[in-house]
Amino acid sequence: MSFTPLRILYVAYPLLPVSRESCGGAEQMLSVLEAEMAERGHITAVAACAGSHARGTIFATGQESAAPDRFEERNTEHQSRVVELIRRTHAFDLVHDKSGSFWQRARDAEIPVVATLHLPRSFYPEGSFQNVPSNLYLNCVSHSQARAFANVERVVGAIPNGIRVNDFPFQPKKDSYLLWLGRICEEKGPHVAMEVARRSGLPLILAGQVYPFRYHQEYYNERVRPYLGKESPRVSFCETPTLQAKMSLLANACALLVPSLVEETSSLVAMEAMACGTPVIAFRRGAIPEVVVEGETGFVVDTVDEMVDALRCTGEIDPRRCRLHVERNHSANRMAEEYAHLYEKALREGTGRCERRAA
Repeated sequence: MSFTPLRILYVAYPLLPVSRESCGGAEQMLSVLEAEMAERGHITAVAACAGSHARGTIFATGQESAAPDRFEERNTEHQSRVVELIRRTHAFDLVHDKSGSFWQRARDAEIPVVATLHLPRSFYPEGSFQNVPSNLYLNCVSHSQARAFANVERVVGAIPNGIRVNDFPFQPKKDSYLLWLGRICEEKGPHVAMEVARRSGLPLILAGQVYPFRYHQEYYNERVRPYLGKESPRVSFCETPTLQAKMSLLANACALLVPSLVEETSSLVAMEAMACGTPVIAFRRGAIPEVVVEGETGFVVDTVDEMVDALRCTGEIDPRRCRLHVERNHSANRMAEEYAHLYEKALREGTGRCERRAA
């Protein structure tokens, strides 16, 4: 059977560059999925801000924004340039939107648009999913998230996120520090991780990025920065770690804390930690129980007290079981296969593929 490569345009969030070093989950997923598809022989391109990196072609839609409070202006520029690219070049079979909002311009694309919904339903403005066009295919990243979108037209199911497992070093022997890793903002709960560290007496490393959003910076300055470097126990901050530093931190921590205060639709950092053989202790929020296996790869808890108590049981977690769980359930290969099937479904149902192939 002959192989016909798909021509796929991935659309990124307009403010942040895409690379393997990205902190944001949507940017990480775009980078991983685009690489997987390119390695399968598909022709890939990424529409993103300047400074992005990909296996395929980068179409820069503008500069990385230093003024994120002007999001609407930058997003309008980003979307308009993507639409113009699609119409001018006729170079793509379909679009995969990872930006969070380009799917609202699906009618203008005039080719199938697959859009991954990375956020909880409540994060989208009311009315966002009315009059959804027929060339749009919405997918969720977890089953718990999909249930919240059950009454939305054109939601085709859930494709859980995956990681490139072999990129993460397996380390069965651990150091004595706790790790929190992610975007430094209130909803991700780094202040909760600091409280857990204080009660447990274990040192904590906070690793991540303070985005240039005003409310993120205010949170960091008020709730995190004053406590850095304090003893008993010590709280350290590794700002915007490189990929190699991130992997080392994940591999050597005695536990990863995921004290999210919102309904998580997935948890890439939990998958990455488990791939390194590191147990995860997380709040029972959204899709967390779909990622962390209670008593096998970590513990899913409801309170700070329970999180502290769970730390006493991390020695019961076999690092090899953590790694095996990710290999079997959260690999990038599995994710890419499922997206390939969704792409084919979108193209089979679309009206333009045969015409484009014949042109």
